[in-house]
Amino acid sequence: MNDTMVTVVGNVATNVEYRETATGGVARFRFAVTPRRFDRQSGSWTDGHTSFYTVFAWRSLAMNLAGSVSVGEPLLVHGRLKVREEERDGQRRTSAEIDAVAVGHDLTRGTAAFRRVVKAEPNLSARPVERPAERTAERTGERGGERTAESAWDRHAERPSEHPVGHSAEAHTAPTPVA
Repeated sequence: MNDTMVTVVGNVATNVEYRETATGGVARFRFAVTPRRFDRQSGSWTDGHTSFYTVFAWRSLAMNLAGSVSVGEPLLVHGRLKVREEERDGQRRTSAEIDAVAVGHDLTRGTAAFRRVVKAEPNLSARPVERPAERTAERTGERGGERTAESAWDRHAERPSEHPVGHSAEAHTAPTPVA
C-alpha cells in the first residue's frame, strides 16, 4: 500500500483510553508535537505551533500503551498518517490521526525500564508431560550439557506474533481498562 509513514516526537496530551473489542484491544490518546527552534537574535529557544494528533494502537501495542504511558510523558510515535476532512455544523474540519506501529519513550528526556510482557501459555493440557530437567534444557537450548544450534532466541524470533511490526491477537495480561 501507499501509506504515509511518519515518526513524530512529542508529549502525551490525554490519558490513554483502552477498550476491548471482538478482534482485540484498541487504545487511543491525543499527542502534542511542538517544534522548538533556536533564535540566534535572542539567544534562546522558542516554541513553534503545536500540532495535535489522535494516536490509535491495536492489540498488544494497545495493551502495553495502556500500562506504560501517562499524560505529559515524552514519546516517539511511528505509524500511518491519516488526514481526515469532515463538515460539522456547517464548518469544514481537518483532523490528523496516526495508526501506531511502534511507540517508545523519548530517552533524550529521561530514562525508562523495559519489562517484557509474559504471554499466557496455550492450552497446557494438550502438551505431553515433561520432566522438569527436559523443560529446562528446552528453554536454554542445551542437551546433555552441550548447546544446540537452535537457541531460545531463534525459536522466539520465528513466531509470527513476535514480528516487530506485527500485531498479535494472543492473550496478554490485560491492564485495567479505562471506564
